[in-house]
Amino acid sequence: MTPPPAPVPVAVPAGLAAECRAFYAARGERRGPASFDEVLAARAAQVPPAVAVERVSPLGVAVRVVRPAGVVRGVLLDIPGGGFYLGASAGGIARAAEVAGALGVAVVSVDHRLAPEEPWPAAPDDCEAAARWLIEHAQTRFGTSALAVVGSSAGATLATTTLLRLRDRGLAGRFAAAVLQFGVYDLSGSTPAGRLIAGEYFLDAYLGHVADRTVPDVSPVFGDLRGLPPALLIVGERDVLLADNRALAARLAAAGVDVELLVYPEAPHGFTEHPTGMARAALADRDRWLAGRLARGGPPALSPA
Repeated sequence: MTPPPAPVPVAVPAGLAAECRAFYAARGERRGPASFDEVLAARAAQVPPAVAVERVSPLGVAVRVVRPAGVVRGVLLDIPGGGFYLGASAGGIARAAEVAGALGVAVVSVDHRLAPEEPWPAAPDDCEAAARWLIEHAQTRFGTSALAVVGSSAGATLATTTLLRLRDRGLAGRFAAAVLQFGVYDLSGSTPAGRLIAGEYFLDAYLGHVADRTVPDVSPVFGDLRGLPPALLIVGERDVLLADNRALAARLAAAGVDVELLVYPEAPHGFTEHPTGMARAALADRDRWLAGRLARGGPPALSPA
C-alpha cells in the first residue's frame, strides 16, 4: 500500500513567518457571507475583470482567456475560488496575467454559474465543459497540448471533481498536472475535517437540495481517486481546511497518484491571494512545480530555506 505523503512544512527565509503573522494580526479575522443578502453585497464589492468573456463549448460556457506576450508553452485551466457564489474578479484575472507572464502559458479562467441561483451541479457541469473544450481546441487555439488545471478554495474542489469526471471519460491523462490551493474536499460534514466547516452558509447555498453530500462529485475526498494526474496541494498552517487537505493528499497517495502537500507557516485560508512574502514564496514554488510538469520533466526543487 502506498504510504501517505508527509506534509512538507515549507522552509522559508528568516522573518517571513513573523511578517505573515503580523500582516494577519493587523488585517483581523474575516468570514464569508452568512446570507444571500451578504452574498449580493460581496458580489457588488468586487471589481469586475477587464478581460471580456468568451462563450465556448456546445453549452456556451463563459471563460476569460489571458495569453503571454510570446510563445505559449502550455495552457492552464483556472477555476477561481469564491465559495461557489462569487464570480471572476479583476484581482483574479490580474493573478492569471502574472502566471501567464511568469511561465509563458495561456490561462483559461472559467466563469462558471454561481450558487445559490444555480446550485450543484451547475458549476461542475460548466467546469467539465470548459475542460473538454480545452482538450479539443488547445492545439489549434494556442499551439500546444500541454495542459494543467489550477484551482483555489472552492475552485480547487471544482478542479478535483472536474478531473474525476474527465477520468471517467478516459480524458484525465490529457492534463499533465493539477495545483490545488486550500480546497475543501469534504462538504458533507462526515469527517472530523468536514465538521470544522459544517455550519458555513456556502454549503447550503451550493448544496441545500442535495440529500447525500458524500457523492464524489460534491465531496471528492470520498471518491475513487485512481488515474488522476500529479497534484500539488498548497495550504496554510493556520487554515481551517488544513486537515481536509491532509486527508485528500493521503487519499490521492493511497490511489497511486503522484502528490505533494506543502504547508506554509503562519498562513490562513486564501493566503496566496494576499500581499505577503509568504504568498510570494508559495506562488514561486507553484510556478516552478508547474513549469516542470508542463515540460514533462521531473518535479522541480522547491524554495530554499
